[in-house]
Amino acid sequence: MEKALAADGIKLVHIIGAKAGHFYTPQAKAEINRRIDAIVDFGRDPLPRKILFTTWTLRYNQARWLTVNTLGKHWERARVEVEQAAGGATVKTQNVTGLTLSVPPGYSSLDINLPTTVTIDGQALKGAPVQSDRSWESHFQKKDGKWLAVAEPIHAKDGLQKLHGLQGPIDDAFMDRFLLFVRPTGEPLNPVIGSWVQSEMAHALEHWRRQFRGEVMAKDDTQVTADDEASANLILWGDPRSNRYLAKVQDKLPIGWTGEAVRTGDKKYAADHHLPVFICPNPRAQRKYVVLNSGFTFREYDYLNNARQVPKLPDWAILDVKQPATSRTPAGIADAGFFSEQWQYKARSDQ
Repeated sequence: MEKALAADGIKLVHIIGAKAGHFYTPQAKAEINRRIDAIVDFGRDPLPRKILFTTWTLRYNQARWLTVNTLGKHWERARVEVEQAAGGATVKTQNVTGLTLSVPPGYSSLDINLPTTVTIDGQALKGAPVQSDRSWESHFQKKDGKWLAVAEPIHAKDGLQKLHGLQGPIDDAFMDRFLLFVRPTGEPLNPVIGSWVQSEMAHALEHWRRQFRGEVMAKDDTQVTADDEASANLILWGDPRSNRYLAKVQDKLPIGWTGEAVRTGDKKYAADHHLPVFICPNPRAQRKYVVLNSGFTFREYDYLNNARQVPKLPDWAILDVKQPATSRTPAGIADAGFFSEQWQYKARSDQ
């Protein structure tokens, strides 16, 4: 941690109490309180003149008057440095393709210049005009290597694109309203896979109750309404024959699945003992997710320590049910990876 912070010019201060164990010595406590009190006295600047923001995912994409809208590539370091300048703002980016700068109403009395010119990576662009209520918001998008001022940021309605709250991985679906079970009511393509689906669905139900202390919402595949699609992420269980809702959207999903094979790009896996689990935008409601055959992805082994209770699978995985479920995995993992920024399959060698 000390070495990583030093690379960004930040000194990690150690306050060590001799023979302390799991408590603060009086001397250490006094020094820690002195430092924290000084930070509180300084206060929080709602509109700092300079922002240095780093993220690896659009799930976390805001810092004060900066919002990152799109990335060049998820899970690679993205950085934005924004600094006010006379009559404008200077922005430096890394692995960022879309951003918004905004000052809400009520902040015009603060020491901030509402920019008329925004210079991004050396390219000068005109910002949006200041509104009558003294608010200001400008959107910028990178296209073909050049930044453009645009009327609004990219939205889900504009086509498949990883956006804030719509960027994966699988566990991200459970950070919003969801139907954990859209249960299959038809016959499975393969009895072995059908049996695994029923077992894993029961496991997900039981362990949601154990870990999150709640009852999941569930419906049969024939009961999903337009309101469900618009208001909830849908967790689909089954295969394209057993789950009627999955059958409606299967041809628009990034991984193919038939009675003979599961297909990812030019690879195929025998469907008698393989199945896909993944997350992607719902083709019938692109501002919401569908997840196929997965609850949250950490398992019993991880319950012993909350530091391990983090996503264990990326956007997609191909499971081999010939290998039994364990306290760490739902089955054998034949392959796994992330979809592209446009939610398309890409081979692991390209990631």
